Amino acid sequence: MEIFATGLNYKTAPVEIREKLSIKDEEIQSVLDKLSENQHIYEICLLSTCNRVEVYGVSDNLEEAYKWILDVFSKISDLNKDILKNHIFFYKDREAIKHIFRVSASLDSMVIGEPQIVCQFKDSFSIARESKTVRHILTKLFDKALNVSKRIRTSTGISKRAVSISYAAVELAKKIFGDLSEKNVLLLGAGEMAELAARHLASTGVKHIFVSNRTFEKAVQLAEEFGGSAISFNKLYEFLPEADIIIVSTGAKEPILRKEHFEKINKKRHGEPIFIIDISVPRNVSEDVNEIENIYLYNIDDLKSVVDKNLQERKVAAAAAEIMLEQEVAKFEKWLNQRKAAPAIAKVRNYADEVVKYQLEKLFSQMPYLNEKERERIELAMKSVINKILHRPTMYIKEKASSEEGDLYIKMFEEMFSRKWDYRKIKEESKRKKS
Repeated sequence: MEIFATGLNYKTAPVEIREKLSIKDEEIQSVLDKLSENQHIYEICLLSTCNRVEVYGVSDNLEEAYKWILDVFSKISDLNKDILKNHIFFYKDREAIKHIFRVSASLDSMVIGEPQIVCQFKDSFSIARESKTVRHILTKLFDKALNVSKRIRTSTGISKRAVSISYAAVELAKKIFGDLSEKNVLLLGAGEMAELAARHLASTGVKHIFVSNRTFEKAVQLAEEFGGSAISFNKLYEFLPEADIIIVSTGAKEPILRKEHFEKINKKRHGEPIFIIDISVPRNVSEDVNEIENIYLYNIDDLKSVVDKNLQERKVAAAAAEIMLEQEVAKFEKWLNQRKAAPAIAKVRNYADEVVKYQLEKLFSQMPYLNEKERERIELAMKSVINKILHRPTMYIKEKASSEEGDLYIKMFEEMFSRKWDYRKIKEESKRKKS
């Protein structure tokens, strides 16, 4: 059994590829069910965010597991497998463990240290657990990854400043407009990303925040939290001339804002610019909006220049975090390798139990006068002796199992307690068969 990590993210695929493979929260369980249909995949978990769609799993045949996942991804996205292959990464063993740890600790995020990924990572694990597609190995791995993530955040200070894609969007708005105090902001969408953007914008002292969402109640709730106003979704296009900054973050599968919605706005605004940031995946603003004068459209990938500046401030903390992470990866890898010795240790323990049982039956038949309490004491003493004798070889084989020649040591350990060394017993059985 081997651990693997595969998929695509902002490092391996542009937004136009990622948006085709975007998987909504309510779709994750059905995709997990499909992925787990393959006989070579024993455990599997799916993480889908605006920056990544990744699968973590355990398989006895990595080649077949990869082919199956590629096939499922191709059907979901309607992308040719050859195109997907150009953007999909595949890690196994230590490399996969390290990647999973880095994702959970936000060391692999576009903005290092952003806290949002931790919640998304937890949610993905919860869904997989509810779907019963994770068992002992991935449960242990995810628990360890989240524990490492918490340690890194508390000990390195990597998340002290509020940095996220939403924060980067606000930073870009400040760079273009300078003072935001006289600017009206329209948030299209009322989810977590929109809430983060609203929080950052409110801190800059914008003139007013308007929120529009298909579910009006959600728009009202978010607007009230920041002293803003809710806009009915069917009134959205009428309100566009009032907005200086538009931040779009919805789950729509196609553009909500298109070129025709902005073509007549310039006259009403007397040439005042409109700044649009589309942080949705798939993109919710058509690309040709950028062709209109005084309208500036940026998507999630355009934020990378802002993000890069934030990354510089976290380099020292990230370096310390990477050292801690390497140590934890080594510990988990050691635990994983030691598991290989478990079947051999179990066999030896079973053999020891059989010997104890046989010898006790023989002893008690020769000493019928012993009462129940005396028998229990003798049995406990004998088991204690056996446990003490086996303790050292058990610890030895666990340690050696994590070395480069671990498989050889395990084989030797099993061989030592093989039945073929029971010459007397084999001889007695042979005599019985002859008679």
